[in-house]
Amino acid sequence: MKFTLIKNATIVNENSTYESDLLLKDCKIEKIDRDISVDSNHVLIDAEGLLLIPGCIDDQVHFREPGLTYKANIFTESRAAVAGGITSFMEMPNTVPSAVTIEKLEEKYAIAQKTSLANYSFYLGTTNSNIEEIKRIDPQKICGLKIFMGSSTGDMLVDDPQTLEDVFHYSPTIITTHCEDDPMIQKNLRKYVSEFGETLPAKFHPLIRSDEACYKSSSFAVELAKKYDSRLHVLHISTEKELELFTNQIPLKDKRITAEACIHHLWFTEEDYDRLGNFIKWNPAIKKVSDRNAIVKAINENTIDVIATDHAPHTFEEKSQMYLKSPSGGPLVQYALLAMLDKVKEGKFTIEKIVEKMCHAPAELFQVSKRGFIREGYFADIVLVDSSKSTTVSKESILSKCGWSPFEGHTFSNAIDRTFVNGNLVYQRGKIFDNLPGNRLTFDR
Repeated sequence: MKFTLIKNATIVNENSTYESDLLLKDCKIEKIDRDISVDSNHVLIDAEGLLLIPGCIDDQVHFREPGLTYKANIFTESRAAVAGGITSFMEMPNTVPSAVTIEKLEEKYAIAQKTSLANYSFYLGTTNSNIEEIKRIDPQKICGLKIFMGSSTGDMLVDDPQTLEDVFHYSPTIITTHCEDDPMIQKNLRKYVSEFGETLPAKFHPLIRSDEACYKSSSFAVELAKKYDSRLHVLHISTEKELELFTNQIPLKDKRITAEACIHHLWFTEEDYDRLGNFIKWNPAIKKVSDRNAIVKAINENTIDVIATDHAPHTFEEKSQMYLKSPSGGPLVQYALLAMLDKVKEGKFTIEKIVEKMCHAPAELFQVSKRGFIREGYFADIVLVDSSKSTTVSKESILSKCGWSPFEGHTFSNAIDRTFVNGNLVYQRGKIFDNLPGNRLTFDR
């Protein structure tokens, strides 16, 4: 048996901050107590002055494997994740080939079992013709179903009305949606290209992928979920208008329709396009200051339930192309928690709220088994944060395979000191231990 004793930590957990010791036994949290005795067979860590939080659970990443591994792969991106305090991830199906059958999904699980440092789960993708595959989902083994509603992503654009009705009717698990109305986007695109030519800059992105395109699609998803009493989770909310579709009047455990916000929509605004251009080109687009402020408010009021990354790396060369050719997305997992801790320092959130939205809420919303909380008997996925040290983002420090970050040059006001996954130390002060402890997530459904 392996014991690790963490002494004198400041634990942030379940809306409370307090000093305590923590004893890890093998892969689980064995004991939480103010004064746990040291034994000769314990690995001892003095965490005085450090924050101890549950490992973050990222419910939306794109790690690009299989088929797009020149951009990223499960090994490289899970390394970046644990260095940033993310101990579990849920990965999207738009790989090559797309994960739209159970068999293709299991091939991704087999890769992760061999290469992932973090815990993992994978979404099944939806097409206009795979409803029988959707019915085969085992809700205890797969995090959820992903629909690209009206926004084209390879063969996963779902635009057939009857298919959407069937998916919301028959899905045996949570449905997650990317909501943008593609016909409206294409109309906007034609308009701006006609007016400004094909060399238009990235600042047109939020005009092309507009507020109206987001709201039309999101409201349609909510309408279908209400019709069939489906469990719906709308990803990466980017507009103030969409917030009216969600409620904070009931506890998360009772919600049938929930929402997620992403790091880039909480950090950047349309004012940053002139400086960063395509390097902050995401779908849905980063929009106005007022949208960002409304999303911050919605998180604090529990209208938005989860904070995630939508980590989606592309190469520097791809992002350096002209706007119309540059793909959308960028790397975020390594600096997501640090970015939100900066927002705590700015007074936008409390540390307890960040832990709630990045650790507790994803675990509760997806019903992840025994993760996301500091509790005895739970898996020892934990992060130590040093608030006395800072972190400067440089090309040399970036672990994502793409080698760039929209945060390059920024200095965050905290540093990740250590990350444990299933009781194993995988990251310590810049050093990663590639002993591959990640496990497949399971779900209490």
